[in-house]
Amino acid sequence: MTSHNELRLLPWPGAEGKPCFLSTDDSGSHLSRLADNIEAMQLGIAAELLEHAWEVLGDEETDPEELRLLAMDLTEVLHDALRVATSRGYRPAGPPSSSRDGGDDGSPPPAAISG
Repeated sequence: MTSHNELRLLPWPGAEGKPCFLSTDDSGSHLSRLADNIEAMQLGIAAELLEHAWEVLGDEETDPEELRLLAMDLTEVLHDALRVATSRGYRPAGPPSSSRDGGDDGSPPPAAISG
């Protein structure tokens, strides 16, 4: 997933919500496989929630509180999906945005995990 000199953005935050990175040349390492599995799970949850969102939005009797909760859930899975995309090498266009947990701007932290 990453070349020898690249850091991989992991699908979970590090200390204080900061981005967490993995430095390895072994894409089959335990941490690499764990990250792959978590990313797959996050994308699966996003797909399920998107299907649910279509159902909720199609129901004209959905109350505002349910729409608010849906928007919050969609925001969380979008955050996870963007983290997965960044980890896989996609860099979204436009100015960097801040997030609740300190941002995932892709810049390496002072220390990275080796695995």
